[in-house]
Amino acid sequence: MALVFYSDSDRFEPWRDALTAAVPDLEVRNWDEAGDPAEIDFALVWLPPQGALQRFPNLKAILNLGAGVDALLKDPSLPKGVPIVRMVDDDLAKCMAEYVLLHVLRCHREQPALDAQQRAKQWRIVASPAACHRRVGVMGLGAMGGEAARHLLAVGFDVASWTRSAKPMPGVEGFHGAEGLAPFLARTEILVCLLPLTAETRGILDRDLFRGLPRGAYLINAGRGGHQVEADILQALDEGQLAGATLDVFATEPLPADSPFWTHPKVTVTPHNASITNPHSAVRHVVESIRRVRAGEPLRNVVDPAVGY
Repeated sequence: MALVFYSDSDRFEPWRDALTAAVPDLEVRNWDEAGDPAEIDFALVWLPPQGALQRFPNLKAILNLGAGVDALLKDPSLPKGVPIVRMVDDDLAKCMAEYVLLHVLRCHREQPALDAQQRAKQWRIVASPAACHRRVGVMGLGAMGGEAARHLLAVGFDVASWTRSAKPMPGVEGFHGAEGLAPFLARTEILVCLLPLTAETRGILDRDLFRGLPRGAYLINAGRGGHQVEADILQALDEGQLAGATLDVFATEPLPADSPFWTHPKVTVTPHNASITNPHSAVRHVVESIRRVRAGEPLRNVVDPAVGY
């Protein structure tokens, strides 16, 4: 069996070495050296060019290198009937949870305001309540959101979640559906977006949503740039509805040099690095998918294109 690799941001060699060590009889080929397309059984990809996968007539599975599949699903020429497997990796989820915890704590302890005071050489005590008195809301409770919620609970935060359908989690106040959004927002002082990007969630972080939050709330978006209406974020910050925003994702990436986010005093920019797939930990999930195909067993973490994740 042969696997072809494509990524615009991941190096081929670490994945080749990890895969061949785990599956010695698997031939791992880089995209530019794919050879005969009919010999390719698996495609391990991140953001392949549209139409690129249709040239492989015998694909048994498309293995996505990341958790989000929105970009992949935009391709109308994806081979019909070929399952798409999203990346579900413990280390990937833990790295995301660490990012969320870091920036929730920064907001909770008013660190952006303290940073501004330092730049202005001002000495003013800013008091923060204990974590148990700070209400954090997590949008999305999948592998990433669930792990983030567990990290937040461990520190003592008052955590709620909002999901498409009911998804109970011990210690987390759950809200779901359109009817649950308003009460979820009303109790949320720090909002964390980890939703999948679908037709229903595109542009969800907009002016109307921000108005549903308590005045002076914080936004942390480590989901997708398509979730946010960027002009509305800037307006909410300038009007004081949002006290600050931490953004790891943007409508255009890399973030253009003339974007106002770079210099806005209430914005923290990170370069879409909240959680990056590591071949040394994630390879076992790729290997398990290959094993299941060979054994004729059902694949896990298969994407439902109709739902978007």
